[in-house]
Amino acid sequence: MLLGMLTLERLRADHAPALLAFERENREYFARSISDRGDAYFAEFASLLRARLAEQDDGVCHFHVVMDDRGELVGRVNLVDVEEGDAELGYRIGERAAGRGMATAAVQEVCRLAATEYRLSTLTAVTTLDNVASMTVLERNGFTVVTDTSINGRPGVRYRRRLVVAPG
Repeated sequence: MLLGMLTLERLRADHAPALLAFERENREYFARSISDRGDAYFAEFASLLRARLAEQDDGVCHFHVVMDDRGELVGRVNLVDVEEGDAELGYRIGERAAGRGMATAAVQEVCRLAATEYRLSTLTAVTTLDNVASMTVLERNGFTVVTDTSINGRPGVRYRRRLVVAPG
């Protein structure tokens, strides 16, 4: 199974150098389909990472890095705004790893963790209509469209998936 090609690791402070390098390397690639993080993100990366780790410690968010079979950071998959059994899913796979099923496998794994480890019952996700790859990843993982939306002025869709914890 494709999951053997990657692992999800809960975000830790020691991921900082690889994560910053990943974000810098893929900045232009990501900006083609989602809004750019802006220069401040990179200038203030250390303090922003500390803030994200504090949110994770408080249970408000669950951040993960995606590592390939060589131990290189190739993506991120996050569950944010955790509240009353619900969270919003966000993910990004770097350009060098794109198109190889990594996003589908990473989202599959985070859905499993959301149900079993984090005890969530519902995930939501949004994407723009022109991001066909992202829509495909969500649909392959059992998400269904619930409404149209707008993302930074661009037409998009909101997805939802109910999570079921297997008995036993």
